Order: sequence, then C-alpha cells, then structure tokens
Amino acid sequence: MKNFITLVLVFAFTSIYSQKIKVEQGSFDFIVGQKEVNVIFDYDNMKLMKENFTNEEYITKRSADLEEKARGKGKTWEKAWNSSRELIWNPKFLELINKYLGKDKDMYFAEDLQDTKYTLIVETVWLYPGWDAGIMKQPAKVTTNLKFVETANHDTILLEINSKNAPGDQWGNNYSNESRVGEGYAKTAKTLAKLILKKAF
Repeated sequence: MKNFITLVLVFAFTSIYSQKIKVEQGSFDFIVGQKEVNVIFDYDNMKLMKENFTNEEYITKRSADLEEKARGKGKTWEKAWNSSRELIWNPKFLELINKYLGKDKDMYFAEDLQDTKYTLIVETVWLYPGWDAGIMKQPAKVTTNLKFVETANHDTILLEINSKNAPGDQWGNNYSNESRVGEGYAKTAKTLAKLILKKAF
C-alpha cells in the first residue's frame, strides 16, 4: 500500500510539469511541398536546473560532486555529458521527427543540408536532467525554441514555436542523465511533427 501511494504521488507530481507548446509567430503554410529541411542545434545560451546554471557552471558543480564520491567519476561523467549532444540528443530529435514526417509526408530533416530553402533552428533554452532512484524518479525536462527560418537569411523567421518542459523518460529505470535528456528531445520532435501534420496538412 505504501509503494502504491508513493507511485501515485510521483505520477501526480510529474503530471504538473507536462509539456506545453505554443506558436509564438508565423504560419505553417511554407512547409507544404518541402522534401528536405536543414537543422541546426543551438546550445549557446542554455540554462540548467532551477538555479539556471550555465553549462559550464553545471559541469563544474556536477563533476566536483561526483569526484567527492569516487575519484575519476566526475571526469568520466564530464566526457559523457560533453559528447551527449552529438551522440544522443541531436540524433534522438532527428530520429523522431523523421519517423513521423518522413513516413507520412516524405520529408527529411538533417544537419548540414546545403541546398534546402528552409532551416529549423532547435535552440535549447533550459534543461533539467531529472533523476532515477529506483521506485521513485523524476523525468528530464527540455525547453526549446523551434524556429523555421530561410536558409539564406536566418533573420527571416517563418514560424517560431516554444516547447516547454518536454518530458524525458523511458519505461522502467533509466539512470543516465544524458539518456533521459535525449528522451526529452525525442518528445520535442514528436510533438513538433504532430503539430505540423495537424496545422500544415
């Protein structure tokens, strides 16, 4: 009974932080007929945790905390964290948006596409890595600004969408901060794809 009550409280708590998505400006008309969209991931100004740490501040603090627990653990984590953008977060986003828009509308999103008319800038605003302690856990949360711009002129914004607190979690236990955040990017991409399908087509 105690475990059941704990689970109910965990689900109730996490539901408070469900994803919110809002169209800030623009329309979806330009998307129709596009077969390829370039993607740029921008992490330059992201903040982390409720304290709004910079990435450098977060790395310093987290690495020091882990080093206190076991020598070398902080350095190992730091390498994993620094590589997670290229190895987990960006690929997760691209995998999910292509899964939905590639299958239904034959659209392809990827980095470094040279000859596309439009570019999607995925600007990370805020991250919360979450935690997993076995029976109790808190999903990661990913907040992004999603801007479709002209590839030739990034100042021309055709559509801007704010995605707040996209949850990152997996069935069962997930003790990797980097993996949980990756699931938040997957959720962001899935929600964006479904919104495009609904509004543009």
